[in-house]
Order: sequence, then structure tokens, then C-alpha cells
Amino acid sequence: MPRDLVLGNGRLLVCLDQNLFIRDLYWPHVGLYNHLSGRPIRLGVWADGLFAWIDTTWDRDLRYYQDSLATESRLKSQRLRLTLTIRDGVDLHADTLVRHITVQDHSGNPRHVRLYWAADTVLCETDIGDTAYYDPFGDAVIHYKRHNYLLFSGRSSDGTGLHDFACGMKGVGGMQGTWKDAEDGELSNNPIAQGSVDSAISVAVTVPALGSATAEFWLTAGASRDGVLALSEQVRSETPPNLLTRLVSESNTWREGCLQRIPWREELTKLPTRVQRLFHQSLLIVRTQCDQRGAILAANDTDIMKSNRAHYSYLWARDGALVAHALDSCGCHDIPRAFFGFMERVRPDKRPAFMQKYGPDGSVGASWHSYIAPNGEPEIPIQEDETALVVWALEHHLRVSADPQTEERFYTALIRPCADFLIEFRHPHNHLPLPSWDLWEERRGIHTFTVGTVIAGLRAASAVAERIGDSEGAKRYSHAAEQTLQAMNTYLWSATDHRYARRLEVHADGTMSFDRTLDSSLHALHLFQVLPPNDPRVVSTLKRVYERLRVKAGIGGMARYEGDYYAQVSHDLKNVPGNPWILCTLWQAQWQITTATTLDDLEIATDLLSWAELSALPSGALPEQIHPYNFTPTTVAPLTWSHSEFLATVCCWCKRYQELAASSTHSSPPSK
Repeated sequence: MPRDLVLGNGRLLVCLDQNLFIRDLYWPHVGLYNHLSGRPIRLGVWADGLFAWIDTTWDRDLRYYQDSLATESRLKSQRLRLTLTIRDGVDLHADTLVRHITVQDHSGNPRHVRLYWAADTVLCETDIGDTAYYDPFGDAVIHYKRHNYLLFSGRSSDGTGLHDFACGMKGVGGMQGTWKDAEDGELSNNPIAQGSVDSAISVAVTVPALGSATAEFWLTAGASRDGVLALSEQVRSETPPNLLTRLVSESNTWREGCLQRIPWREELTKLPTRVQRLFHQSLLIVRTQCDQRGAILAANDTDIMKSNRAHYSYLWARDGALVAHALDSCGCHDIPRAFFGFMERVRPDKRPAFMQKYGPDGSVGASWHSYIAPNGEPEIPIQEDETALVVWALEHHLRVSADPQTEERFYTALIRPCADFLIEFRHPHNHLPLPSWDLWEERRGIHTFTVGTVIAGLRAASAVAERIGDSEGAKRYSHAAEQTLQAMNTYLWSATDHRYARRLEVHADGTMSFDRTLDSSLHALHLFQVLPPNDPRVVSTLKRVYERLRVKAGIGGMARYEGDYYAQVSHDLKNVPGNPWILCTLWQAQWQITTATTLDDLEIATDLLSWAELSALPSGALPEQIHPYNFTPTTVAPLTWSHSEFLATVCCWCKRYQELAASSTHSSPPSK
């Protein structure tokens, strides 16, 4: 199940599903620790002796409010004859989630309604040794373990606090949890439990006939009892409606501040309205996935753990670099600056190449890549494109953020050692990069995508060296880039196929062979300006990518590569070579933009942006990939990389529109 809404402030991240159940709650880092790990904080309603948890029997419309980081969702129950309007938000300054609920009656009679919030926590990602207790000094239930505290409280519109509460055990001796206790409309008021625990609280309101009443819940996170109680008192004092109003204002101010820095803001209005709206919301959604200490998390939807007990709550240097590049292009420089500081801190001194992935605390992430190469020799398993793309994105950041004071520091601490590694990690005779893992993390070899990023990274290092006066370094990196480019054209171009190969597969005996599988990663040729976009070899390659990877049945879009097995839905590989991926489809859009020669030529890319918008959940969350016949997500949502490629594609479109409009008498914009 995807996460329809995500809310966060760089320390506290809350992910909500289609029932407005909180399913992931991260603190004190975005991505670490998940104190729910997919277990729910449920929302339920009791009225007139009937009880219901929010589920698929309710009509639900889940949205963000006015392109902000606050939500406004409407849920209607025919059975209970009630509508709930729910506004949620995480304070940007304090680790607090507030929930404001308006209960509307449709029965025509006065109603006594109780709202229930039931929390099934696993503090620090384990349910061993937790405590849940009712704290009468704060009229709240507190869950804690070591230095991790979560407080749950609430009140009605007349200021009345909790109606009742319960703390109990779950998953032990057949016990389901206190949420079952709520279903008769009364809680036990059991004050404390330890071990594998959960809890429930309720707030009671009186709703006039055909009228409404309001209730509030809130959650605070901190390292001590005193800390979460103090935050709770701040919520009572400022009130959730005021906190939500401030959140809307501050998140819009941040977004507008970014857009004020871009020179193509007027061109944004030429795109379809729905595409513009998703662009604005994508900026904010990406922000929620970024830890304030610099890590940019790939995704935080832990339902993926059902398949392999692993998740996406890591920083991949590749994803992070591409997200940082897109944000810099959108006028947002604070998140990229923190990201590059993070990469500086985790860079290995002895071997300046980044590992597969990192936790938001800087620790090396879980991996499935062996330290033994196919020939039996020991090796450090890396994906070289991750190191190259950090250099490429950092050069762009230093150039567009106009921060010359940090340029020399980053050159010394990050760019130069990484670029030196890119040079050294090549075959001494043919100058191709040595074998490493591909961007999809599935196969080892010498990949066109990786080679392209190495060329881009070396060129970027040369540009920074030139700007700071290291002329020798600039020449060295530029020369190495051209050597590698010549090697790519010599060894990865197939004259027989009239296109570049996906990779050279290196066998245990040292021999190599072409991997002729068509792969969207071949878009690296234009994404990183490895070759001119009109180079006949690029054109020939990407035409074949489009012909073979386009999903010809169902909803369209572009697959990753021929026969993609991951979350595969259809075995009709001729028409559905793989599930459509948002980012692969947007790479195709960027190719169409890059090669456009008239404003009318942008129509194809506009249609692909609209296709991506249709792939989003109603809230605007973009998944990684979707079902080829019905637009439903097949894996995680939201995926940060999907949103960043949407941002990057819109930037690319607007810049190209500006260029073409300036050089053409054609003044009518693409139809909406």
C-alpha cells in the first residue's frame, strides 16, 4: 500500500496511507528510526452504538491543502452518517504532528461521537522492552524506550481532554491489542503496560443535528518525558488550527522563495495547470524526504518490506545527486548544500568512492553486493556512477548557488579526491572504467550509463579546477574525460546494431561480450551531455530505446529495460517489456525536449509530463513504477527520484521553451 500523504520537518517524518492511518513514523532522522515499521496508528469513530475504523467502506479524498505541507482530507461514512474533514501537519520548528478533525452530522439528530486514536508502536524498530502509560500530569499516553518518547493526546472543541484511554499488550498470548478494546465504544483505562505494547485514546464531542463539532489530536516526539510534555503544552497553548495556519504559510513561503530564484518562472505557466500543480507539490514532497543533516532518502514506504525484509529508507549517492541537481535547478539550494556536506562526511579517506547506500546517520547501509569478484579476487563492491554523479551535481550546485566561498573547500575535500579516483579506477590500456555494479544494482560490468557519468564527473571536476585556478588539475581531468569518451565510442558502440550497448560483460576469464539488452539507462548519453544531442549515434540509440521499451498496451509509458522482472505484472513482453517507470518515461520526455527545434515539438514532452501527473496518487505522490493497465502503484510511493525527475523535466521544458520562443516567431504555446 503506498503512502498517500507524507509530512515532515527534516527530523520527524510521518507517512499516511489511504485510510489516514499513520504507517511510518521516523524520528530523530528522516529514515531512522521507524517507530511503526508499517504498523498502524489507527483512526476510528463511534456514534449511536456503531463503531468503524476508517477503511475502504468510507468515501475518501486525501489531499494536500493549497500546495502546502498541511493536508485537508474528507472522509464520509454512509453507515455512520458522518463526514470527517481532517487537517494534518508536522510543525516545521518542533517535532509535533497535529490533527484537527471536524465532524459533520448527516442524520438530522444530535449525536454523541467519540473519535479514537490507537497506536501500535515498535520503538527503535523492535517491540521488545517498550512501555506505554497514561501520564495524568499531561493528560496523555506516552510510549517510551531508552531516549525515544512518543506522546499522544487530544481534546474536544470545548477544551475537554481525553475521554478515556487504554494501555495494553499486543502480539503476546493471542492478544490483538487495545484497538480491539475500542470497538465497543469504551476503553479500559488500564494505566500502564510494558513489553510489546500499544495504546488507544479517545476524544468525545457532541455534534448538533446537521451541524458540526471539532476535535484535536496531537503527537510529540522527543528524547525525554519532560521534552514531549513541554511540546504537548506548546500545542495546547498555540492550538492546532493556528499551528496548521502557520505551517501553510511557512511551507508556501519556502516554495515561493525557491521559485523566485529561477529565470524561467513565466514559462512554467505555459504548462497544463495540473502539471504546474504537481510541480509545486513535488518540491514540498521532496523536502519531506530529506533529513536536515543532509541525507536525501530514496523512499520511506515500508510496505516494501513484505517482499524481502528490506526497505528504501537509505541515501543512495546516485539518487541524492540527481535530486540535489533537480532542486538546484528549481532554486532550492539549502537541501543540496546539506547533502554535499553529508557526502563530504561519509567519503572514505583511503578509497574515495561511495558505497552502495548509507543510513541517514552516515552508517553504511545493508547490501547484497559481494566483496568477491566473479574471478575470485577480493574487491570493494561499488556502483561507480554514484561517485561520479556526486561530482557532477556538486559542480552544478557551486555554479548556480553563487557560493564561491565553499567552492575551494569542496574542491579539496570532495571533488578532487573523487575525480582522482575516477581516473585511477580505469583500465590502464583502454581507459574504460573498471567493472562495477550498474545503476539498477543488478549486474556487474562496464556500463554505458556508468561510463557516461564518469565522463560527466571528470568534466565537472575540470570546470571547478579551472574556476579556482588549478590549471593543471583542470587539464588532467579534461584529458581523462576525453580518453574515456574515446574508449566508450570504441568499445561500447556496436556498428552492427547501430547503437550503444547497455554494457560490456566481463567474464571470469577476462574476456568481454556485448550486452545488447535495450535499457533506459542509455539516456545517460544526453542526460549528462556526454555527446551532443543530435549526434547520429545518440539519435540512433535512443530511437531504438523508444521503439523497444515503450509500453504499447494499456496506459503507455516507458519500461526500465527489456524483460524487467521487478514487480512484473504482464508476461506479454512484446507489448509490455516491463512495468512503466515514472523516471524512465520522464527521461524520454527530456530527450524530446533536448531535440525540439520548434515550440510545437515540445508537445510530445508536454504529453509525457501529463502522463506522469496521471500516474500520481490524488495527493500528488508519485510512485516508482505503476501497473501497465490501470495506473496503480506496484512498489513504493512516493519515490523521491520520481519527483526529482518530474522537477528536472519541468525545468528542462521551461528552459527549452524560453530558448525556442526567443529564436522563433511562433508565439502560440502548446495546447493545454
